Amino acid sequence: MHLYQEQPIKIYNSLTGEKELFKPINDGYVGMYVCGPTVYSNVHLGNVRTFMSFDMVFRYLKHLGYKVRYVRNITDAGHLENDADEGEDRIAKKARLESIEPMEVVQRYTVDFHNILNKFNFLPPSIEPTATGHIIEQIELIKDILQNGFAYEINGSVYFDVVKFNESHDYGKLSKRNLEDMIHNTRELDGQSDKRNPQDFALWKKAEPQHIMRWPSPWSDGFPGWHLECTAMSTKYLGEHFDIHGGGMDLKFPHHECEIAQNEAAKGQSPVNYWMHANMLIMNGKKMAKSTGNFILPNEIFTGNNANITKAFSPSVARFFMLQAHYRSVLDFTNDGLLASEKGFNRLMEAINHLDHLPVSATSSIDLPSWIQKCYDAMNDDFNSPILIANLFEGVKYINQIKEGNESISQEDLNSFKNTIHTFVFDVLGLLPSQSSSDNSDDKLTGTVELLIKLRQEARANKNFALSDQIRDELTSLGIQLKDGKEGTTFSTN
Repeated sequence: MHLYQEQPIKIYNSLTGEKELFKPINDGYVGMYVCGPTVYSNVHLGNVRTFMSFDMVFRYLKHLGYKVRYVRNITDAGHLENDADEGEDRIAKKARLESIEPMEVVQRYTVDFHNILNKFNFLPPSIEPTATGHIIEQIELIKDILQNGFAYEINGSVYFDVVKFNESHDYGKLSKRNLEDMIHNTRELDGQSDKRNPQDFALWKKAEPQHIMRWPSPWSDGFPGWHLECTAMSTKYLGEHFDIHGGGMDLKFPHHECEIAQNEAAKGQSPVNYWMHANMLIMNGKKMAKSTGNFILPNEIFTGNNANITKAFSPSVARFFMLQAHYRSVLDFTNDGLLASEKGFNRLMEAINHLDHLPVSATSSIDLPSWIQKCYDAMNDDFNSPILIANLFEGVKYINQIKEGNESISQEDLNSFKNTIHTFVFDVLGLLPSQSSSDNSDDKLTGTVELLIKLRQEARANKNFALSDQIRDELTSLGIQLKDGKEGTTFSTN
């Protein structure tokens, strides 16, 4: 029997608004699609949190024994500046401002995206397709939607007819929006738009003469609409009907709503069984915004080079911090929260390091099977990572009690205990041990202080006592004490 048969999962389905028992379309196999980044700037920390949530889902499904095909796309064309099919392509605009090729922009920020996710110890997806690599598939999809009567072509552009679609389908069922209300609350078209209705969205846009990124199509030289790429790529690699579609809460409308409409219009069926949405990340109780300074890039967490934090934090501490909140909860990113997470992370790692040195007994006084099942129960309940982490700290308490002789554990149970903790901490949560990074930091600190000691000795030899005293006093203020002796100068840290 496979582990997934013993550990049934419930997933909160955004489509129904309820937790549902997860039943994949094909037994033992899972198809999962997650909307990836638009690569025109450094990856946003809020996006990292979304991708981290689905990295955890991917990891847990694999742990349970499912064969998972995880598809996460790269948007490298077609994403305009707003959702009204107006403005410049975000990548083309960046290229114009910097006087470089659009694909140079794509390459730069795709590399940045991968580098950041690698630092956070993400598993790579099974397939990472690009929008520009699937223009043919998108054109064929538009042909199907036109043929089925749910789109119209005008002046070289093709638009999805939302009003016509809603006559026989339910546009708005994912976001729980009513089309009549949307129409009532939308201003009239100004006469300059080719759309029949404000709610219609572009499937293909005719490129203006100044538009850099363009491809030939039956309708015009142009480019595909942003919503279309995910429908084309998800169904190409996962089939017209697949298990899980994920993304950030901000994509529920209009992006994911349009995906459902496109698939139903082209293929006659809803594409996904379980829609999952990760909630937003705020900072210091407010929306992140570069304009107000209430903003931080992932690399700034690792260097400490940001006014919103007091020190540098390792990628695993930042990952641990984010996983302490449920993926459907709003997460407030604060310096105090990171400091508390760092203490908790270090306590967890210290306890794990003690596992190899625990005394064993003939019998166990702790109910290990019950504790193990509690860890699975947390993840089986819509991937509840904060409850899992709480259970892991209950395991830390067991470790300390066994070490102090207040509880006992058999060798067999100790092996199971170690295996379970390692599985959930490193394989499922994706944390990395802190030992190697701390050793590296210690080496760098020692080398830096020894260099300063050498400079201080040279200053004293040159009778530059002011500089000598300044080096000693500056180190003291940083918690590093110098001690002069017959064998030379040594140091200690507070």
